[in-house]
Amino acid sequence: MDRIKVGKITGAFGIRGELKVLSYADRPHRFEELGSVYAGKDEYEITNVRYQKGMVLLRFRGVDTRNDAERLKGRYLEIDRTELRELDDDEYFIFDLIGLEAVNQDGKHIGKVTDVIQNSAQDLYEIETDDGRKHLIPAVYELVTEINIDSGIMRIKPIPGLLD
Repeated sequence: MDRIKVGKITGAFGIRGELKVLSYADRPHRFEELGSVYAGKDEYEITNVRYQKGMVLLRFRGVDTRNDAERLKGRYLEIDRTELRELDDDEYFIFDLIGLEAVNQDGKHIGKVTDVIQNSAQDLYEIETDDGRKHLIPAVYELVTEINIDSGIMRIKPIPGLLD
């Protein structure tokens, strides 16, 4: 089964087994919707979720002491791909965009999508060309005319100077 990282345990919180988690989820309250997560090979039932200073604090069934929690530090929290939320037609998971082949309107290869930078105005797609140069492409329809996850293609209509 394909698993997706939704967070990372950064440490213990308190003495009763609570875990401090850096969330990778797009919505802050995503962990409240999950019944369980994987930490390494082991699956843990989530019994409590709360928030403090930008961190998610989780309780797992069977993790009852600070020592139990400390043993999980550094592990990634994962869910099965089937547990991902449904997306609108114009939404994509970042991990699905990374690795797409960027092509121009004629289908000519430009490079690969290597990162998605989330910005307040709009996301920026980082495209790395075969010679190692990197270009930031704003995620707007005027420039990115097609994203096809199934075929592995992101079609870009570059304006003059965008790829120089």
